[in-house]
Amino acid sequence: MTGGHLVLVGLMGTGKSTVGRKVARALGRDFVDADSEFEVRQGRSIRDFFERFGEEEFRMIESQVLSDLLSTERPLVVATGGGVVLSETNRNLLRSAGHVVWLRASVETLVKRLSTTRGLAKRPLLDGDVEDRLRTMERDRADLYQSVADATIDVDSRTADAVCELVVASHGGVA
Repeated sequence: MTGGHLVLVGLMGTGKSTVGRKVARALGRDFVDADSEFEVRQGRSIRDFFERFGEEEFRMIESQVLSDLLSTERPLVVATGGGVVLSETNRNLLRSAGHVVWLRASVETLVKRLSTTRGLAKRPLLDGDVEDRLRTMERDRADLYQSVADATIDVDSRTADAVCELVVASHGGVA
């Protein structure tokens, strides 16, 4: 592992994929969305995978995807799934990956961003009371995100372009 990856962590809806693509362009790197990589490898959506095999099996494969991505020699920009920090193994991988940025948003912002049919259809962990589920995730994961983050960026009142600039600056702007 080269240790030169730039990895975005945070709850679903914080903009990891959108910002990650912009950061990759700015740094001249390839971008990989870990959730999309999971779906390609499994040949099914995450929702379908959850319904057929459950969260525990999902987390095991998610860990393998993360390990594979972070073991590539060429530095990448990686957007992780929101729950990737739940595994101690994953947190250790993230800490040694290079530069990790926690994109943080208020639950109110996340509810606005995710409360669309399209936004919820992809996210089995938000079935039920979306706001309550997000509050629980935020409470359960905030310390875990903090434990792996080299930088934390609040995204509530910022555009994706502004967040991208802050991510690049936190990385030193070096490809």
